[in-house]
Amino acid sequence: MVKVATFFGMSLGAFVFWQTMDKVHVWIALHQDEKQEKMKKEEEIRKMREELLKQNKERDSLL
Repeated sequence: MVKVATFFGMSLGAFVFWQTMDKVHVWIALHQDEKQEKMKKEEEIRKMREELLKQNKERDSLL
């Protein structure tokens, strides 16, 4: 009877462990995606800012 209870307890523990690891994996993947999207947006903003500064310098040089 102890062997059956031990087997059941270990099986339940393994199941809970794998479910938790699956949730952690999904959480990490989502945060990595958010981080990549944020970096892309920041890069686009940086490029637009540089372009606008360049245009302003060209306008100033013409005046």
